[in-house]
Amino acid sequence: MGKDYYKILGIAKGASDEEIKKAYRKLALRYHPDKNRSPGAEEKFKEIAEAYEVLSDAKKREVYDKFGEEGLKGGASASGGGGGATYTFHGDPRATFAQFFGSASPFHNLFEFAGNRGGGFAFHDDDMDIDMDPFGLGMGPPRQGGAFRSHSFNFASPNTKGTGKDRAQDPAIEHDLYISLEEILRGCTKKMKICRRAIQPDGSTKKEDKLLTINVKPGWKAGTKITFQKEGDQSPRREPADIVFIIRDKPHPLFRREGSDIRYTCKLSLKQALCGTIVEVPTLTGEKISLNLTREIVKPNTVKRFQGHGLPFPKEPSRKGDLLVSFDIKFPETLTQSAKDILYDTLPN
Repeated sequence: MGKDYYKILGIAKGASDEEIKKAYRKLALRYHPDKNRSPGAEEKFKEIAEAYEVLSDAKKREVYDKFGEEGLKGGASASGGGGGATYTFHGDPRATFAQFFGSASPFHNLFEFAGNRGGGFAFHDDDMDIDMDPFGLGMGPPRQGGAFRSHSFNFASPNTKGTGKDRAQDPAIEHDLYISLEEILRGCTKKMKICRRAIQPDGSTKKEDKLLTINVKPGWKAGTKITFQKEGDQSPRREPADIVFIIRDKPHPLFRREGSDIRYTCKLSLKQALCGTIVEVPTLTGEKISLNLTREIVKPNTVKRFQGHGLPFPKEPSRKGDLLVSFDIKFPETLTQSAKDILYDTLPN
């Protein structure tokens, strides 16, 4: 028996899209590993993410409703025939959570952040495709010099320079920033609105919103850190925490990143692998590359390489990595005796 995604989310089979979202929101917050430390919570969190990803996608849900988990992952098509695209959960429930809520952890977005003493701290993604700095914070491209380190970019707020040298500083607040491969390909600008406590002229503190601009450069690797110095909650006794954004790869439905290369897995039937076929290979730019396999036998370890169709090199964005095409060959579940006899007489020993 396959998984019952409706039971996992606690909803009826005919549930609406809004009911699916509501159920996921409730359960994801309940079982998030950062909040729920009980045994089995992490596995439950993963099951909830997988159920939501299937049921929130109309095509996947249609196939699942007709054929169950086995049909969905075995390549059944919605029309009832075989040969449909198979679904495999990408295995990162935090990425699903981040795409839904805008943060990989509920403590970064939905609740007050407890990492800063004397107040709460919250993030809010405010994506914009414009390059602007409304607060005049000077947060353009990373500056060369002492604040620039490989894979780590620091920005100092003008109003914190040269102050509080003898005061202890609160621990840095880290926030995962999920970026799509398409955004890594061309670069992008992210606007992150933070809510923090700020000291007023009379010495009191008040919550304020502030917009931080992150210019993601083409080819940046996952794990790259961008630090905004002393942008956390302000306190009369302690230095504000640094705000650290960590670049993470957003799971892609077609490609997997391998350094500056990207890998695409092409699904073939055994007949196509042995007798030849022509396939259209997708790319990150949206164009298709025709791959002629009619004159060769495709083996499970066959890999095709298309140069220059990958991601930019971080230190040399004018150059790009490659697109690697590997193959997932689908073997038939059963064969008739006549088919076996034909193959036995035809195939070499």
